[in-house]
Amino acid sequence: MRLCPLLDYRQYRQLSGDKIFQFTGGIESITDGQILWVKGDDLTMPVYLEKTKCFLLPIHEGEGAPEAPEQIKWNRVSTITEGAKVFIGGQVRLKNDRLSFMSTKEEPLMVIFYSCPDKDLSNVIIRAARTRNEYWNTITPASLVIGALILISLAAFFLNRPAFRLTVISSFIAVFVPLLPIMPPGFLLTIFYRRLTWTARELRIKCDLSFYNLLPESNLHSAKKYAIRAYLFESLAWFLLILCILINIAFIILILHLFQIISF
Repeated sequence: MRLCPLLDYRQYRQLSGDKIFQFTGGIESITDGQILWVKGDDLTMPVYLEKTKCFLLPIHEGEGAPEAPEQIKWNRVSTITEGAKVFIGGQVRLKNDRLSFMSTKEEPLMVIFYSCPDKDLSNVIIRAARTRNEYWNTITPASLVIGALILISLAAFFLNRPAFRLTVISSFIAVFVPLLPIMPPGFLLTIFYRRLTWTARELRIKCDLSFYNLLPESNLHSAKKYAIRAYLFESLAWFLLILCILINIAFIILILHLFQIISF
């Protein structure tokens, strides 16, 4: 969308048909609960929010990874403070005898609310979009508890049956799988894993910024260079994490053997 022409008053007066533009300004008002009026430098444009993807770019200060952009429903836009800055990218069409930004099935609008300087918008969005993807979510705690109880029950059921020794060992180890990366002695490899994934994420960000010419001396060659380095760091990071898990599994088996819970 940032590669599309910027809509201003001159472009607005010359527009005769549907065309894709980008537009930035401040929130002026919301009418009928779904029409957002955005005031730019020399033009005020209505934006039809229904069926529109709206994102809120979190405020980020200092170093470290910013939070990911939050997708919000169009009917929540009315809660955003008047005067907040907004970026619109999409198709301008004629409706009710007035040119307006509208979503279509083929060309949905992109609406982003932000607070950073306009010149840093692309940079901030790319950095925010490359934040850490967590495996932890709202159902993770419940799923871990239920899974652990099932595995413990399975191990207890087959504990006194020598023929099912492998089942007991596998169930017991599987209970600790979510904790294996942070358990000794392999947790040191997890520290290196996190450091390498952080470095790879920074390289991915630089790759994106280079691709869109947002870094000094940006070009396609530098973007590929950053992408290759990021891939190498990510591969090494996952290798260390898998090695950490294998070491801890071997350590658990050794402990179980020493306490004569299992025998070889």
